[in-house]
Amino acid sequence: MLKPQTKALSIATTTDQTTLSKGQKTFNNLIKKIEVRRSKLAAWQEIAPLYQQRYNSELLPLVEIEKNLKVEFVYLLDSACEQKGLTAAERRKVADIITELAASLIANRDDDELKEIYNKHSGFDFDSQESETANEIMFEAMTGVDPGDDFNDSTLEEFIKRAQERMQEHEAGQEEILQAQAAQRATRKKTAKQLAKEAQQKAEELEVDLSIREVYRKLVSALHPDRETDPREHERKTVLMQRVNQAYDKKNLLLLLELQLELEHIDQTTISNLSETRLKHCTKILKEQLAELEQEILSTEDMFKARYGIEQFAQLYPDTVMRQLEADIADTTLTIDDIKRDLVNMQDIKMLKVLLKSFASRRKTDLWDSPF
Repeated sequence: MLKPQTKALSIATTTDQTTLSKGQKTFNNLIKKIEVRRSKLAAWQEIAPLYQQRYNSELLPLVEIEKNLKVEFVYLLDSACEQKGLTAAERRKVADIITELAASLIANRDDDELKEIYNKHSGFDFDSQESETANEIMFEAMTGVDPGDDFNDSTLEEFIKRAQERMQEHEAGQEEILQAQAAQRATRKKTAKQLAKEAQQKAEELEVDLSIREVYRKLVSALHPDRETDPREHERKTVLMQRVNQAYDKKNLLLLLELQLELEHIDQTTISNLSETRLKHCTKILKEQLAELEQEILSTEDMFKARYGIEQFAQLYPDTVMRQLEADIADTTLTIDDIKRDLVNMQDIKMLKVLLKSFASRRKTDLWDSPF
């Protein structure tokens, strides 16, 4: 994405016109919206590599330390279950904590030792449970029905077979309907109103294309580097022509007009005196550019969330993500300190009993209020 130019483009009132027309106001409003989206996209493009660098260099190493300490915590709890001095209720509590914490850790690492500990304290086989859960999720997603306790692999296989048969029947029926509709459209003549509307749309599209081409041709005529004998001027015009061609390839009328304004090929009076017909064509193009910018920002934010494991519906802003990263680094550092302290305290059976009481009021998978 090319950066906005320093000279702002807008329509101003003239000596002959004290107020702006509806079309002129719409033009200015679109320009303002585009500038806001441009700035936001530029901010994302600037902050993304800085965020990635600090995320990789500071947060990820801390997260790995935290996970390793949690694994050590599970091992120590497993050993603690064999110690004398724990009541039956406390042993059940330890087993419960081990099961929940080990399951959350195994989700992020394939660790056979952790699976053995999980199986030992949960009474289930982790891999078998995962396979069964995946099949149940698939079944419920396909049917919208809770599979219940009687669900098994054969249930899924039978359902898939029946679903495939019904799908084939449905597709065959849909194909017949589509063929009938196509045949009906082929024999149906368009009304005069429909033909007139299509002709008007094609004419408007042609006018829009001509508007862009007209600005492009003027810039090319003035900037073509092959006509320049001075080496420095040749280099300057080559760079400018690259910008012009990029704008034209994207049908970016706004950027082409800004280049004209920047190069003083047009002035503010020329912009302010655009005809209503030309304004209409410009407005159509600007609306398309605004929609494209909004989609690009949305895609940028979605990719950012996916890369760093941020919730899909979380509100993100380029000017605040670094502060959130700093908070995550601080939280993870505190969590590491808490786990280290608890690992030391667990060596004493009395302190272990105290810890078990404190853990009772917390979610087992989030014992230390960690963001990870």
